Amino acid sequence: MGTNGNEEVTSLYSFSCRDRRFSKHIHDNVHGNIYLDPVLASLPFPNLHSCVYVCVCDLDLEVSTLEYGHSSNLILFFWRLRELKQLGLTHMVYPGAVHSRFEHSLGVYWLAGEAVHTVQGHQGSEINIERNDIRTVKLAGLLHDVGHGPFSHLFEREFLPRVLNGSEWSHEDMSVKMIDYIVDAHHIEIDAAILNNVKEMVLASSANASQNTVNEKRFLYDIVANGRNGIDVDKFDYIVRDSRACGLGCNFQFQRLLETMRVMGDEIYLTVHKLFATRADLHRTVYTHAKVKAIELMVVDALTLANGELSISASIQEPAKFWKLDDSILRQIETSDKQELKKARDLVLRIRRRDLYQFCNEFAVPKDKQEHFKDITPQDIVCSQKNGDTPLNEEDISVSIVKIDLTRGRSNPLERFGVALLACISTSSIKFFQDYESDYKFPIRDERISHLLPAFCQDMIVRVYSKKPELLKTYGMKAQVHDTPEKKKRRV
Repeated sequence: MGTNGNEEVTSLYSFSCRDRRFSKHIHDNVHGNIYLDPVLASLPFPNLHSCVYVCVCDLDLEVSTLEYGHSSNLILFFWRLRELKQLGLTHMVYPGAVHSRFEHSLGVYWLAGEAVHTVQGHQGSEINIERNDIRTVKLAGLLHDVGHGPFSHLFEREFLPRVLNGSEWSHEDMSVKMIDYIVDAHHIEIDAAILNNVKEMVLASSANASQNTVNEKRFLYDIVANGRNGIDVDKFDYIVRDSRACGLGCNFQFQRLLETMRVMGDEIYLTVHKLFATRADLHRTVYTHAKVKAIELMVVDALTLANGELSISASIQEPAKFWKLDDSILRQIETSDKQELKKARDLVLRIRRRDLYQFCNEFAVPKDKQEHFKDITPQDIVCSQKNGDTPLNEEDISVSIVKIDLTRGRSNPLERFGVALLACISTSSIKFFQDYESDYKFPIRDERISHLLPAFCQDMIVRVYSKKPELLKTYGMKAQVHDTPEKKKRRV
């Protein structure tokens, strides 16, 4: 991926260890000081240097001092991530979850660099990581979410499929389009091979990952977005960052993973510990919290009602318009006095008043039914109810289908990983290696790891919500262990 040799990498690695006090840095509440080292400062494409260096750093925001006239526009593309909350609407249940994709992207940038430097430091005589390799991986980490839509994954998984008839748009694809747009619109001089590799690294874990990725140094494409098994620095950052923001404990320590990384062949080997269980806990406790999902359902309805007037979905076709779309779209709906937005505005006001869709019931799909389970629809719910005094219509019901797993589906990754062992990330399975003196790889059966491993590793939960509180009196809701105390029923 580059031709400058290991001498320059040694210089960069030495920089990261000794001379950080002379670099510009940002203090991050997860990683401490994030240093902007010469990997960015010495980029051979100066316009991009101005873009990234200024975007990242709060110290150089005086546009008038910049050499390149388009830098003020370039700043906006990355700074847009400040207006995208990492966890979307979760802050309405967990008030501390207000961190943005801006700081997450900085964290991934930093961890991507640390990962490359770790591998280089341990195996400098075995592998040939060059200066451009480091530049490419760090840029991919910095820009991997630049095409993300508002409200976390709600935009692409809930809203767009509804208004665009099953849209398969993804933020990874949009990130690639945004990178191309930034380079083309602002005439940034960047080596075509570096640009192509950055985009392939961004897409590596998506459905549209390139099938023609070079075999040489294939392990570099697993660092930011790992398409082989999902273990990457993107997850390292968000698991710890999200846990801290929500006030939850986190037993997962990515530092140990980074310290024990190893390349064998074209694969990265590392220590696996607590990663999957912590991720599943976050999904169960935070990401799919029943009230968070209720708010998300309301926001999807509001965006759908406002789409005709605001052309929200149309923005995904044009990067020049898409970069203006962020979480503030909800505020735009709420403060508009247009009659066309009244229904959407009323929904947003209901959220503000905490007049949420009411959780009625949930059903855990049996494990032996999950593979061929057909999604439940509002029509199914209406047809299953007995006629009551109040008629029940499809538009009165929302259904949310939640899937929680350890990594990717129903298989148990711990059967292959174990705990606190050195593991090989393989394309088909997870194997282990004994120590750094041996290249021998071997599998481990689950009974040799622990008798406490789960027998099944995916939950599928169907939740039903009522859009009209009065319907609960007729059709009821899930029984509680005990009645809500009268004092708590009173409205303040």
